[in-house]
Amino acid sequence: MSSELVPIPRRDLARAGMENLPAAIGRAGEAAAWRFIEFFAATIRNRNTRYAYAEAVSQFFAWCEKHRVYTLDQVKPIVIASYIENHTGAAPTVKQHLAAIRMLFDFLVIGQIVPMNPAASVRGPKHVVHRGKTPVLTADQARTLLDSIKVDSIIGLRDRALIGLMCYTFARVSAVVHMRVEDYYENGKRGWIRLHEKGGKRHEVPAHHNAEAYLDAYLVAIGTRDEEKSPLFRSVNNRREITANPMTRTDVLRMVKRRALGAGLPSSTCCHTFRATGITAYLENGGTIENAQAIAAHESPRTTKLYDRTGDEITLDEVERILI
Repeated sequence: MSSELVPIPRRDLARAGMENLPAAIGRAGEAAAWRFIEFFAATIRNRNTRYAYAEAVSQFFAWCEKHRVYTLDQVKPIVIASYIENHTGAAPTVKQHLAAIRMLFDFLVIGQIVPMNPAASVRGPKHVVHRGKTPVLTADQARTLLDSIKVDSIIGLRDRALIGLMCYTFARVSAVVHMRVEDYYENGKRGWIRLHEKGGKRHEVPAHHNAEAYLDAYLVAIGTRDEEKSPLFRSVNNRREITANPMTRTDVLRMVKRRALGAGLPSSTCCHTFRATGITAYLENGGTIENAQAIAAHESPRTTKLYDRTGDEITLDEVERILI
């Protein structure tokens, strides 16, 4: 087979320190080697997930080699259980590593490389999250941030439109940086926003009137309204001039940190803050978890609930009743 068949996984495997296949896979023969590579090419479409799983699998096989588990038929449930039990990572990390190992061996079983999945019966650590850790702004703080951005330049208009968009649509920063001009469009008399979420899912929401005003002002200033295929939010060069290139997630994070500092907001403010801030503000004003879930494009209302901080103030009031 030509290596050109799987260029993306090879690059990601190299990024994870796996320029060479794990020794146990290599010893199992060419069929096992190609099945291993195809696991990352065929079953994992998200690049970040592919990298994380490649790193997890790499660490597992390195551990096996260190503990004299040299071949695939030596990888028994007790071996994987021992690896999980002695893993020094946090519970979410350990659970992710076990998921990667389990999925890999499932794929090897289907490809008739191994007769059974040794990870199938192994259980990971318990990890239950009832409240998210994402820092949240109050509605007043979010308003202070938006109002603090001077809009006498294209960069200021861009930053206000971007932060406003994340607040009013609960959008992930990864979806925002991939938006094109055509993803903000008219449907009837209102503007709509199209977001391309993880997993290739397309999500459309009506534009809040503030987000609509911010986006309109920005697009008029930058003059790209008719360039439908161009990036919606463009980066700047070293001379602080707008380029034709899209902003990256790192660009947005740096901008958010700079704007938050200028507005006197907590240094913990990050891109994800606005997703949690928007959901909390919506629920505080009588919105429902079900509708918040739909706007945020969450698979489960349990995920949406992690962003809900409406109970924090009530909890604090109750704690203050302890008069000692």
